[in-house]
Amino acid sequence: MHKISLKDWVILLTIVPTTIISLIVAGYLSYSRYSELDQFIYQRATSIITPLAISSVAPLLEKKRSTLRTLIGFSHRSQSDIIKSIAIFTKDNQVFVTSAYHGDTHTMRIKAGQSLPNRTMYDDYGDYLVYRAPIIDEFSEKDDSATLDAESDIIGYIAVQIDKSSIRYAQQQLLITAFFIVLAGIIISALFTYKLINSVTRPIASMVLAIDRIREGKIESRISGQLIGELNFLKNGVNTMAQSLGDYQDEMQRSIDQATIDLRESLEQFEIQNVELDIAKRKAQDANKVKSEFLANMSHELRTPLNGVIGFTRQVLKTPLSDTQRDHLQTIERSAGNLLSIINDILDFSKLDAGKMVIESIPFSIRESIEETLTLLAPSAHKKNIELSLRVSPKLPDSLIGDAMRIKQVMVNLASNAIKFTDKGSVDINIEGNSIGQHLYKIRVTVQDTGIGIPEQQKSSIFEAFGQGDKSVTRIYGGTGLGLVISQRLVSELRGSIGFDSIETKGSTFWFTFQCELNPIPTLQLPVPANLSGKSILYYEPHAASRLATTEILTSWQMQITCITQRSEMDELLSEPKDLSSFDFALIGHDVTPSALNEVKQFIFSLKGHIPSIHLAINSNSPSLHEALISSGAKNCISKPITVQRLSKTLMPSTIELSTLVDLPEHKVPIKVLAVDDNEANLKLIKELLLEQVNEVLTASDGAQAVELCRHEKFALIFMDIQMPVLDGISALSIIRQQTLNEHTPIIAVTAHVFGEEKDKLLEEGFNSFMTKPIDEAMLHHSIYEYCDSTLLANSPTVTPVVAEPISSLRPKIIDWPLALQRAGQKSALAKDMFIGLVNSLPESKVNISEALISQDIEQLKVLIHKLNGACCYSGVPNLGKVTHELETELKRGIALDDLEPEFFEFFEQIDLVLEDADAFIKKLKNK
Repeated sequence: MHKISLKDWVILLTIVPTTIISLIVAGYLSYSRYSELDQFIYQRATSIITPLAISSVAPLLEKKRSTLRTLIGFSHRSQSDIIKSIAIFTKDNQVFVTSAYHGDTHTMRIKAGQSLPNRTMYDDYGDYLVYRAPIIDEFSEKDDSATLDAESDIIGYIAVQIDKSSIRYAQQQLLITAFFIVLAGIIISALFTYKLINSVTRPIASMVLAIDRIREGKIESRISGQLIGELNFLKNGVNTMAQSLGDYQDEMQRSIDQATIDLRESLEQFEIQNVELDIAKRKAQDANKVKSEFLANMSHELRTPLNGVIGFTRQVLKTPLSDTQRDHLQTIERSAGNLLSIINDILDFSKLDAGKMVIESIPFSIRESIEETLTLLAPSAHKKNIELSLRVSPKLPDSLIGDAMRIKQVMVNLASNAIKFTDKGSVDINIEGNSIGQHLYKIRVTVQDTGIGIPEQQKSSIFEAFGQGDKSVTRIYGGTGLGLVISQRLVSELRGSIGFDSIETKGSTFWFTFQCELNPIPTLQLPVPANLSGKSILYYEPHAASRLATTEILTSWQMQITCITQRSEMDELLSEPKDLSSFDFALIGHDVTPSALNEVKQFIFSLKGHIPSIHLAINSNSPSLHEALISSGAKNCISKPITVQRLSKTLMPSTIELSTLVDLPEHKVPIKVLAVDDNEANLKLIKELLLEQVNEVLTASDGAQAVELCRHEKFALIFMDIQMPVLDGISALSIIRQQTLNEHTPIIAVTAHVFGEEKDKLLEEGFNSFMTKPIDEAMLHHSIYEYCDSTLLANSPTVTPVVAEPISSLRPKIIDWPLALQRAGQKSALAKDMFIGLVNSLPESKVNISEALISQDIEQLKVLIHKLNGACCYSGVPNLGKVTHELETELKRGIALDDLEPEFFEFFEQIDLVLEDADAFIKKLKNK
């Protein structure tokens, strides 16, 4: 009987299992992917034909061939990679309209004798598929017994011919790839097997030969070479046995020599392995870089068609629609918005992965940033009837320097997750900070919820990319699983840390820290209503976190607070009405559910005759609910969470809101500054703002004038616009640096639009910094502070509140006068001039932009849109400014004009709305 040798066993135990496993895994994955491709073509075809069938009802009933031809033609072009033809047939099986004049309508038509389809169906013809969907008149008059799939409701059907060639090619490519992967695995396994055989069988043969020689009396025989594992131990034992028969001295010397040789060989082997590892590491880093760049590029490319989908959906929503159509379009808009949010997450992840995320250092208000964030998140918490509270430590300074946008992004991720995974209870946000050095603060944000919690075994994977605590969570709650990993990396960039504690079914507490510099310039001042000092207030709030946060605010205003935490205490107090007359205010915090609405109204009724001012804080932002409670006797009603500004406006509604800008009329810096801008209004504004802070300001309307002034005068600072006639800002910078008296003068770029790549380019060109329009007065002051001699700024001014003029527009957000005042530094006359100048220029701008659109002159469009964007920044027209800014962004990114059609529709609509309101608004301004 033939015995299996060691060599044969090695082959059987290495190559055969590897081959079987490779075939099974490759076969399974290939089959799964093969099926996914088939399912993908079905889902994609269904997503194309179903909306077309719905949209074709009205045109088919009205026999509008041109409308249907446009509709299916657009769908054919946008999905031309898989669609060969689209045709619409009438109820009598006749072609009504087709997207391809040479299409195979005979195949797409239902065979004679077959009934019209009552749902989406398809037929497989080998190289292509034909999908058919009924066109149903859902709004036709019929009696109650009629059903939706009745043949009388079907007015025709739509057929789409789908090309399977791309899918077939992908499937074939998949099979070929799988085959080569299996083949490569077998070859690699065979190489390792051959290596193992050489490392085991040959040394054993040499040892058998050496033992035979020693047995024959040849004591000098030795087993040489470097063996592996136990074979090396066996070799050493045999050599030691032979050496014991010789001279002990000589054997010892030979052992030392042999050990030295072995050590040298090992060191050489380690050096070779280190070199190989270094090469492999570089290859991995290069591959990771390519992957990150691919993710970034694909994310940008995907945003373009999504913007088109969202834009056209919004345009269609403005037209008369049935309830079903409006619901479907709103679903499309929400889905596209969710997809856009996912793509933004992927883009942020790829930027962080590639190390391209830039952390800004700009002045900001920590309280204002947090309140803006929670204002956006509050409706989702209210919808789930969750208590949302915010507490900001009174000791935390408000004016900081850091990247507010990234801080808000991390906070949105944590707070939205807390709301998403909490079905009942509360989400409490607590913010504290402490000084860790001169002008440096470490801030800790804690988000605590009473949600589903995280199981112990899943905590280790919570910060992994594209992963969540439980895979079923993704199906139930949605999301990409990127939010926490992006937050973790952003926090690291912000010089902080992030962590969490969680108990399953009890809730979670997520926290993160970040570092910010203390802004040495007092640019912000929180509203402190002096009239509330010493006033007494009755405060009812069962929720402990909300009660603590609000009590700290009221205490900082030096109010006398009586807190009630339970319903029984409230009932006891109501039983003694004479005790209520001592209160100036009542603030009732309540969870307003349908069952508790009567209880709140009872509170109001009981307090109404005794406390002059009753205010409510509820977990709802419903205007109708607010009005209903106010009509019951409450003076005011605000939505939770309670913030400083909301509470101040609620308790003292007559108090005029304080501006966040600094008024410096008597503390000017003794320097000379040059401002350059081609827009007369912008130049006038920046000059006015600068004259409040410096002694002398010279202006220039283009780069050439700026260069000429710099040849004759020395300036302490230069504010330079980028896009200007005659000589642009970058060219003027180059000449100033080389040929004038201001080669070392700090030059700050001022532009209405700048994004990531442009920022880096401006700094590389030689600008010291940049400011975006509209110019923020605090940022302007900060720039002067940063680039001027510190001895000139020794006496820092105090913050002086400025009163805004209460002028309102006919429609909100068309003309925002408080915003115009803020952008003009609270100078009413300057704000009026800026606004009237914009209104006078709008008709000409509209004509010029329309002509540039007709002639497809993209460069002229960029110039005109940029100029108008700069003017809108200072004129209190937020909607027009927003759409103009978006248009400039898309034009700079090279988006085709056809894809920007919805944005241009909205752009011209906003111009018309501003012009409609302008006459009446200007009359109000002149009467002031």
